[in-house]
Amino acid sequence: MNVLQFIWAEWEKGGLVMVPLTLVSILIYSVAVNLLFRLSRNRFRHLQDETLTKWVAVPDQGEGEVGQIIQYTQEGVTELKQIYSKFSEVFAARLPFYERGLVFLNTLVAIAPLLGLLGTVMGMLMTFKGLSVGGGRLVDVVASGISEALITTEMGLLIAVPGYFMAYAIKRRKDEYEAFLVRLESLTLQQFKRKGIV
Repeated sequence: MNVLQFIWAEWEKGGLVMVPLTLVSILIYSVAVNLLFRLSRNRFRHLQDETLTKWVAVPDQGEGEVGQIIQYTQEGVTELKQIYSKFSEVFAARLPFYERGLVFLNTLVAIAPLLGLLGTVMGMLMTFKGLSVGGGRLVDVVASGISEALITTEMGLLIAVPGYFMAYAIKRRKDEYEAFLVRLESLTLQQFKRKGIV
């Protein structure tokens, strides 16, 4: 028996609850990978302070997404309140996507163990039904019900635990990105204050 046959055999033992558990796991990992990929595309983590300060001083030298943000926030600025306003727009345009994605991901991660618990309840109901009917095949019915109960619980936890870690990693990167934008706003304000703009 190869690995795929073993996985399929275990999946079948889990009963009907394995279908929504599979769908939830696909959703969890596709959402998490998408968010991590988008956050890793932002090259802000690799920028040194000297480069960032230089780009803020001379916006045309800025590169990538960070360069675009710098150019946008400084374009046509004549007073400091315009910088605050433009950075508010940048925050509103860039952060809600990650926040919505994290809420959705955390919801999915919370659903997985609950589905596992539902499978446990269904398996135990099957077990009690087998006990009440009795008969010659009592051991098979009880074993089947307990197997279903344990497999769905296990699968719910196996799906949810890595999902928690991925959600935590995404939240950390989102917070780093938000802190970077705050720092960029601060550097821009300092640059304009040095120019005497108030």
